[in-house]
Amino acid sequence: MIRVRVFVLVLLAVLSATANAQVTEIKYDANPDVLKLPANMYFGEVTGLAVGPNKHFFVYSRTGQRSTVHGATAAQLWEFAPTGEFIREIGKDLYGFAFAHTVQVDKQGNIWTSDEGTNMIVKFSPAGKVLLTLGRRAEAVEVEAAPGAPMPPAGWGSFNRPTDVTWDNDGNIFIADGYNNSRVVKTDKDGRWLMTWGKKGAEPGQFNTLHTIASDKAGNIYVGDRTNRRIQVFRPDSSLVRIITIDVPYTKEPNIMLGGRPGPNSLNVSGAPWAICITPPNAQGTQYLYSSDAVPGRVYKLTLDGKVLGVLGDAGKKVGEFGWIHQIACPSENELYVGEILNWRVQKLTLHPTKEQR
Repeated sequence: MIRVRVFVLVLLAVLSATANAQVTEIKYDANPDVLKLPANMYFGEVTGLAVGPNKHFFVYSRTGQRSTVHGATAAQLWEFAPTGEFIREIGKDLYGFAFAHTVQVDKQGNIWTSDEGTNMIVKFSPAGKVLLTLGRRAEAVEVEAAPGAPMPPAGWGSFNRPTDVTWDNDGNIFIADGYNNSRVVKTDKDGRWLMTWGKKGAEPGQFNTLHTIASDKAGNIYVGDRTNRRIQVFRPDSSLVRIITIDVPYTKEPNIMLGGRPGPNSLNVSGAPWAICITPPNAQGTQYLYSSDAVPGRVYKLTLDGKVLGVLGDAGKKVGEFGWIHQIACPSENELYVGEILNWRVQKLTLHPTKEQR
C-alpha cells in the first residue's frame, strides 16, 4: 500500500499535462525555397534537417537509389551554405547509410546521422571525416527475419531501428533506440556504453516509439515518446523529471494525408511528438521547446516545463502547410526550419508571436 502511494505521489509530481483551450495561433511566414539544389538534383523524403553553429544546413534525405543486400534503399547527406547554396554531399555510398532518419550537429560542428536501416549512428567531423561509429549493420550473409518472428532481445552495443541522438553538458551521448528496442542508450563521448533505460510500455519511464530526442542547457534529456503521445524529460542519470502531454483542441476536420483516421495506437494523434527541438538560450537565458505532430499537422511552442504558448500550421500541400514534419531545426525562438516526409521539401518558418506567446 505504501509503495502504491509513493508511486502515485511521484507520478503527480512529475506529470505536466497541458490542456488549454485558450492557446492561440502564432502568425508566421513560410519560405519553401530557402535551400537551393543544383539542376537535376532533388530532395526525397526529408527526414533529417539540422543547422550547425556556423549556420550551415545539413539535410539527410531518403533520395537516390543505393544497392544493399535487402534491396534498393535511400540515404544521402547534403550540406548547404548559410545562403542556401549547395556545397557538397557527405558520405557518398557510406556503409552506414541505408534508410535516413535524422541528422544532428553538436556544438563543435560535428555532424551525426541516425540511420534506421543500418542500425547505426555515425559521427563526422566538420570536414566530413568519419570520427565515430555506434552500432553495426546486418551482415550481407545474414538472413532477414521472417515476418512475425519474435523480436530479438535488446543487445549491448547494438541498436534496432534507432531514430535520433543528443548530448548532455559532459559530452555523453544519448541515443533514442527507437522503434523496436524502446529504450534510451547512454554512452560516454568516446562511445563507451554506460547504461540503458526503458522498455516498451506506457508507464512513466517506459516508451512506445522513441522518435525524437533533445537536450536543454541544464543537460536534461527530452524524449519524444510518440505512440504514447507524450514527451518524457529525464536527468542524464535516467531519473524522471516530468512528463509533458500536449492537449490543444482542434475544431476543424483534419486533413488525413496518409493512413487512417485518428484512433487508438494510431500515428495520427493530435500532440504526438514526431519531432522536437529546443532553442538556444536567448538574452534572458530562456529556452523554448517546439514539437510537431502528423495530424492535424501542427507545430506547438512550449516552455520547458510544458506550458503550450502557441500553435501554428495545418497538414497540407500548400506553402505554409505541412506533410509529416520529421525533424525541426530551431536556431532561434522565431526562426524554424522543418523537413517534411510527404512533401519532399524544407520550409523556413519566420514566427511573429504576440507578447502572450513569448
